[in-house]
Parts: sequence; structure tokens; C-alpha cells
Amino acid sequence: MNHPDTFINLLGIAYGMLLIAATFVRSGLTEAMRIDALFVRDYSEKTRPANLLVGVLVAGYGVVSLLSRA
Repeated sequence: MNHPDTFINLLGIAYGMLLIAATFVRSGLTEAMRIDALFVRDYSEKTRPANLLVGVLVAGYGVVSLLSRA
């Protein structure tokens, strides 16, 4: 890890993947990390797809950030 932000980008990619998993997998970890539960007052199964969108954006940003340094 040559660049100090590499670790932060890797954490962002991991969190994005966790959010994507929260869309499809119901476990203690994924339920605790759901982004829709933070921002939607009455979150439910109908708001669960928001995790997929945010997860793709967060993980994608991390990947693009890592690739732009290469």
C-alpha cells in the first residue's frame, strides 16, 4: 500500500459490497449496516433496494479511485 488513501478506498469497496449483500441476504451483519434504515423513517422490505443503489455507488467510487492511481 503505497498511498495512504488505499486502505480507505478498500474499506469503501468492502462497505459497498456489504450494502449490495444487504439487498439480498438477511443476516445480523447486513441488517445492522443497512443504509435505508438510517435515512428512511419507516424502512421496510420496500426500501431495501436503496442499499443496492448506494452499495454500487460506494463500491464503484472506491474502485475508480484505486484505478485512477495506477
